[in-house]
Amino acid sequence: MGVVLAISARSGNWSIIDTFWGLGFVAVAITTYVISAGHGDDGRRLVALLVPLVWGVRLAAYIHWRNHGKGEDPRYTALMSKRQGALLPFAVKNIFWAQGWVMWVVATPIVVAMYQLQPVNWLTWVGVALGAFGIVFESVGDAQLARFKSDPANAGKILDTGLWAWTRHPNYFGDICVMFSFWLIALGAWIGVVTVVAPLLMTRMLVSRTGKRLTEKRMARSRGDAFTAYAARTSGLVPRPPRRP
Repeated sequence: MGVVLAISARSGNWSIIDTFWGLGFVAVAITTYVISAGHGDDGRRLVALLVPLVWGVRLAAYIHWRNHGKGEDPRYTALMSKRQGALLPFAVKNIFWAQGWVMWVVATPIVVAMYQLQPVNWLTWVGVALGAFGIVFESVGDAQLARFKSDPANAGKILDTGLWAWTRHPNYFGDICVMFSFWLIALGAWIGVVTVVAPLLMTRMLVSRTGKRLTEKRMARSRGDAFTAYAARTSGLVPRPPRRP
């Protein structure tokens, strides 16, 4: 986080942290994999490494590609406009500290899984399948949105085809699937059960705090009645067939 803070302060772009969000989980997974050698089942350790590794690298690469050269995300511009006092302490408290502790909690299942001696079981494979599904679902949604935005004819319009006809947030739904996959992988022992707080926290953050809520407020302002109609026929999170008008 210290390195990201330095880069953000120098560039004046505080939304850079979004690119490093997924990489933070990768760092946790790799570090724990190394130091847990000899203290956990090798198969479970490998699974607990690979799922966050694939998810985090893909997410970081996509966000970097999406945001490159586009300036600061409006969410961070709005947040920093509310600051009182010195810039750096405000950024540390409201961006880096806030995201740091959330990452620490949400990554707990990865750490717990690495230290379990129980071999891979059917729950582990359910977790792997859920994680793979979430990564693919999110990737397809991101690709559909990128293709839609690349067409100038779609300026000011709302994407309501493909996965976006089934859920207003394929990316958040995919992320939540991945978070619950971490938890399932950690269920080799009873201690893993308590780490359910991690995906529940992430779900709350994505749905009620920084993700869905803020995105939809911005969409309602910029798209007006078109977004209202889209929201009326399309699920807010869990995919389902669109309602008929």
